Amino acid sequence: MIPYFEFQNIPLGPIVIQVWGFFVALGIIAAITFAYFLCKKYLLSGEVILDMAIWVLVGAFVMARVFHIIFYNPAYYMDSPAEIIKFWHGGASSLGGFVGASVSAWLFAKKRRFTLRELLPYIDIAALGLWLGWGIGRIGCFLIHDHPGTLTSFVLGVKYPDGARFDLGLMESILGFVLFIIFYLLFKKLIKIHWGLVSIFSFGAYAVARFFLDFLRVPPDFPGGDARFGFLTPAQWGMVVVLVGLTLLNIFLFKKKILRHNSEV
Repeated sequence: MIPYFEFQNIPLGPIVIQVWGFFVALGIIAAITFAYFLCKKYLLSGEVILDMAIWVLVGAFVMARVFHIIFYNPAYYMDSPAEIIKFWHGGASSLGGFVGASVSAWLFAKKRRFTLRELLPYIDIAALGLWLGWGIGRIGCFLIHDHPGTLTSFVLGVKYPDGARFDLGLMESILGFVLFIIFYLLFKKLIKIHWGLVSIFSFGAYAVARFFLDFLRVPPDFPGGDARFGFLTPAQWGMVVVLVGLTLLNIFLFKKKILRHNSEV
């Protein structure tokens, strides 16, 4: 099992770097850098991916924080409103981040007048970069232990002071790296079939994995526990919506491909 150690900040003289924020920033840099060079490899515009990244990051951060405050710990932020803006202390909903990123990507496409067909290659490349960044960023969650899980004897359990537990930050970091490796290896095959499949299948895989991982989270009455709505966490309900949306999008793309093929014949 993994020994318990807590790593909240890195003191550098008068400057104190928050570990969670550091790894999130490192993940963002890695994701954007990887996506930029992958765009160049496939003769796409690196400038477009950089521009889109700015839009998506702003929307993702804002909505990730909003969802966390509203759905996960509203009482705490009502008692300590100054903490609302201190996002570097941790506290962000991945579900809210996905919502904010999706809305921002749509607004970006509208502003730049991209069609869905033109945007899909950039979304696939951004998705692949995201999983790399996700794996790195979630290391920060693991180091500050803000997502404790249920008691376990599993080899990847962390020896918390009250017993060995799953650490959902660690599990999601592993999930991010696994998704990155799998879809990096499948990337060429999937884009030959249709642009858009990398993002659809990878987000679908994440949604399924995240739905079941959330059953390992501690209950709401435990410190660090997530709220439950009808026995499911907000993220689990969100993952159901994501899976339905991805299924509909896949059907839409399949029909578009069939219609385009018939018109060419």
